[in-house]
Amino acid sequence: MSDEFAPILPGPGGSDYERYLRTDELLSLQKTADEWVHRDELLFQTVHQSSELWLKHAWNDVEEATRLIEAGDLAAAQRLLRRANACIRYVIGFLEHLEQMSPWEYQDIRRVLGHGSGFDSPGFREIRRVSPPLYAAFDGVRKERGLSLVEVYTQGREHEDLYQLAELLTDWDEQIGIWRFRHVKMVGRVIGEDVIGTQGTPVELLAGLIKNKMFPELWRVRTDLTMLAKESDPDGNDS
Repeated sequence: MSDEFAPILPGPGGSDYERYLRTDELLSLQKTADEWVHRDELLFQTVHQSSELWLKHAWNDVEEATRLIEAGDLAAAQRLLRRANACIRYVIGFLEHLEQMSPWEYQDIRRVLGHGSGFDSPGFREIRRVSPPLYAAFDGVRKERGLSLVEVYTQGREHEDLYQLAELLTDWDEQIGIWRFRHVKMVGRVIGEDVIGTQGTPVELLAGLIKNKMFPELWRVRTDLTMLAKESDPDGNDS
């Protein structure tokens, strides 16, 4: 056999695909079959580990988008924010797999989680870190142009790039909210709604946290726009 396509990258693995992606290390990060307390540990670890990878990609894109906004390159920032939003949608979708676990059989897995909790997710911590600077960068451009948030929407044709950016930030906030909501519903479906989580947090308290928003100003402006429309058309309907 010709050596023309033999591996040339350093590291373990029988091909450059395996060496570049470090698949030996990646696939060794899950418990082996003889370590499982239940075979669904593989599912549980795969969902959470892959979620952390996508969250890492999301927050890195948000951080770079923030830098681009500050540099005035709103078009490039929009592309990265679309990617980041897609990442969160993947993470939301992974939760469906956890709902395929038997609630009774999951109790075996729960006993080996220690005090592990979603509150300790490195990806979620980073999302909370990078989101405020993202809004600050957007708000800085808005102020530079001398616009109120209402004007960003009512004068959208003249400031289309800023309007699109505002909508992408709203999408980011919305996807994070949906993720948190789906996580709470998944937890309630698997272990029940009237129990205490692995870190001592009642599931009921988790449900209350989903009301929190990253960018409340972008949600309030919708109310402002509705009220403005009513003032300009007092005979209009409320729908």
